[in-house]
Amino acid sequence: MAILVFGKTGQVARELAALEGTECYGRDAADLETPEICADLIFQKSPDAVINAAAYTSVDSAEKEETRATIINGAAPGAMACACAALAIPFIQISTDYVFDGGGELPWQSEDQAAPLSAYGRSKLAGEQAVRAASGTFAILRTSWVVSAHGSNFVKTMLRLGAERDALNIVADQIGGPTGAAEIAGACHAIARHLIEEPIKSGTYHFAGAPYVSWADFAREIFAQAGLNCAIEDIPSSAYPTPAQRPLNSRLDCSAIGTAFGIIRPDWRETLTHILKDLGDRS
Repeated sequence: MAILVFGKTGQVARELAALEGTECYGRDAADLETPEICADLIFQKSPDAVINAAAYTSVDSAEKEETRATIINGAAPGAMACACAALAIPFIQISTDYVFDGGGELPWQSEDQAAPLSAYGRSKLAGEQAVRAASGTFAILRTSWVVSAHGSNFVKTMLRLGAERDALNIVADQIGGPTGAAEIAGACHAIARHLIEEPIKSGTYHFAGAPYVSWADFAREIFAQAGLNCAIEDIPSSAYPTPAQRPLNSRLDCSAIGTAFGIIRPDWRETLTHILKDLGDRS
């Protein structure tokens, strides 16, 4: 199975690159700001499946660059999906919990009404809509709170700050599921294999780590596993204003992906252990 992956340096793309049959392409080969180039690459390579692991991910910057974010997160996946539909091959698009407004406390179902609070969320929702409109074989995989030993993420930020400071104020009213980039890559790879054989399973799925946790409690577990003595003070989101509003409830119901593909929610505490070991091996 030959899988074309858009993305080369991001957290999930780097994990996909380690999996069998994947070939990753970065901005030099396919700039998502020029969607037709992405489609041309798919036609040129004619793979068995395509995974889009590239995106505009700067949530706060998107508030000032919504047009650019929407081209990258909306128009480009749409062009990819149309090319895949023309070739009758599966297309997997990674999306986000930010398509929801974060209301309530119940986990979001894949069919729940999307109502993004931010420009980033709107751009990712545009991508979802474009992928569905292509009418091919597809999976939209919504995930949350991506972490790994690569790039910039919450785990690496906490490790740095926890080593520098005695105490930190961390938001405690945003609840979600930290998700390892390696687990997301594995899920995308498995879904691609399934969809080649069973295109009827096309649809929107959720995949996030378990159990649900606040950012503050996530930080506590990071410090506990890393052996850092840094106190955490719980604060509300209102005490840490950002240009883009974050959803308070990022709980994702992941039952459908288990039913369709046998993919089970990973325990983020075990994921964290692996990340810390990976970082330790590199130091």
